[in-house]
Amino acid sequence: MVNRIVTGAHYGLRDWLAQRVTAVVMALFTLSVGVYLLLQPAFGYDSWTELFSGNVMRSLSLLFLLSLFYHAWVGVRDIVMDYVKPHGVRLSIHVLVILALVLYTIWSVQILWGL
Repeated sequence: MVNRIVTGAHYGLRDWLAQRVTAVVMALFTLSVGVYLLLQPAFGYDSWTELFSGNVMRSLSLLFLLSLFYHAWVGVRDIVMDYVKPHGVRLSIHVLVILALVLYTIWSVQILWGL
């Protein structure tokens, strides 16, 4: 009988595709903000406030951050699964990383919408 210990492994196309999609989202957002900054004659606090005053930019920023957090989760999870062998330590690291990323998400929403 095979004794299999499962500690959150997800292999396959879904994670590979998620890494690529989130990377594209982050790259497009970064390029568009970079172009916006380059096209501004003088960039200061007023320009920055105007840029983030609309819900479209806030939503796109949240999409960027959620993509970043998910991209980080898949990367960290894969590294931990490859290099951390004790199952208890691996599971503890996974739980801590998930909690940190959830807290970062809540904090991002608070910052973007001033809740």
